[in-house]
Amino acid sequence: MPPIDQITAFTSDQPVLTAVICVLALAVLALLCFALRAAFRATGRFLRTHVAPRPAEDILTIVAASIATGVSAQGMWRFSGDVLGFDGPLRLLLFAFIEVAVVTSAVRARRNMRENFSAGIDGVAVWALTCLTAVLSSMDARSPAEAVFRLSAPLVAAWLWERGMAIERHRITGRSRINWRITPERVLVRVGLAEVSDRTASEVDAHRRLTRVALAAKRARALRAAGASDRKMRAALAKLDRAMDQAVEHTGLAADPARQEALLSQIGALFNTSALIDLRPPVPWAPEPQGPPAAQGALPASTPAPAALLDDDDDEDIETADGAAPDPAPVVDTAQRAALIRAAREYWDRQIDRKFVPRAADIAHETGISPAAARELRALWKLEPRAHALIETAYREHGIIDTGTFPAIETSERILTVNGSSPSA
Repeated sequence: MPPIDQITAFTSDQPVLTAVICVLALAVLALLCFALRAAFRATGRFLRTHVAPRPAEDILTIVAASIATGVSAQGMWRFSGDVLGFDGPLRLLLFAFIEVAVVTSAVRARRNMRENFSAGIDGVAVWALTCLTAVLSSMDARSPAEAVFRLSAPLVAAWLWERGMAIERHRITGRSRINWRITPERVLVRVGLAEVSDRTASEVDAHRRLTRVALAAKRARALRAAGASDRKMRAALAKLDRAMDQAVEHTGLAADPARQEALLSQIGALFNTSALIDLRPPVPWAPEPQGPPAAQGALPASTPAPAALLDDDDDEDIETADGAAPDPAPVVDTAQRAALIRAAREYWDRQIDRKFVPRAADIAHETGISPAAARELRALWKLEPRAHALIETAYREHGIIDTGTFPAIETSERILTVNGSSPSA
C-alpha cells in the first residue's frame, strides 16, 4: 500500500490520535519559528555590536586564524587517537587542549595590550604553545608534505594574531613596536637609487644643475683669488659657462624666480663659508649675560668686515627717561630664553619676507628680548643668503650702508648677481 493510503487509513481509524499529532506538530513548528527568530535577532545583535565596529582587516584576520586553528585541531585529533590511543568521549574532551590554551593566552594578551600597552608573558605563551602544537601535529604525518602543512597551519594562526595585535598596538599607542635601522627604503636611499623626500624627477634634476653652476662659480672664484694661470681660468670659466647654459636650458632659470633665488642662496652660502669660523652663535641653554651690551659682538674685534656688512646698531641703544644707560639684561631660564629666540626668529623671517632688514632695536621691542641679545642675533642672521642679498643689493645699487633701517628697493627687472657683482648693461 502506498504511504499516502497508509496515512489516510490511519487517520480514519485513529481520528483523535491524528488530531493530537497535528497539534503537537504545529506546536513544534511554532517553537522552531520562535527559536529561529531569536537566533536571527541574536546574530544581528552580535554583528552590530561586535562585528560592525571592527575594520575589515580585523574580521578577516579572525576568520583566517580560526580556520588555521581548526586545521591544527584536526591534526591534534589524529595525534590523540593514533599516538596517545584516546577513543570515544575521552578523545573528544582532550584532543584540543593546546588550541584552547592558545586561544586563552591570545585573549589575555589582548586584554594586557589594552590595559598595559604590552602583550606580556601571554604573548610569549601564544608563540610557545603554537610551536608545540605544530610539532605534535606534524609528528603523526604520513608524508613530508603533510608534515610541512601541519607545521605551517598553527604558525599562520599565530602570525595573524600577531599582526592583529600590532594593528591594535598602533591604534592605541600611535607607534609601532620597533623601527628597523636596515630597511629596503634606507638601503635604496643609501646607494642613491631612491629619494628621501617626495621630490619629482624634474625637481631633482633642476637642483643638481643649479648646484653644478654654484660649484663651478666657486671654483672659478677660488682660482682667480689664488692667481691661477690663464689656462686654468679659461677652463674654469668654460665649465661655468657650460653649467649655466645647461641650467638655463633645462631648468627655466631665466624665467623662474624661485630657481633664481635658489641659485643665489647656494652661491651666497658657498662664497661665505669662511665667515662661519668667525661666528659666535648664542648658546640656547645659557642664561642671559649680565655684561655691558658693547661687549656682546657676533664677530671678534680684530676681524675686519666690509662696509656693507657693518652693524651700525651700536648708536641705537635704548636709554632711559633721564638719559642713563639701561639696566643689565635680567637672567632668564633656559625655556624662557629659547622661547624669546624663537619669537625673534619668527619676527626676523616675517620682515625678510617683506624685503625689510629689521634693526636690533626693532627685534628687542617686538619680541621682548634684551637689546644685547637682539644685536647678537641680528649680527648672526644678517649673514644668511636672503638677508645678505638684500643688504648687498641696497649697497651696490644705491650706496646704502647697512643700518637696519632701510627696506629693500625693488627694481623693475630681476637682478641676478654672482658674488655681489652688478649685472652688465
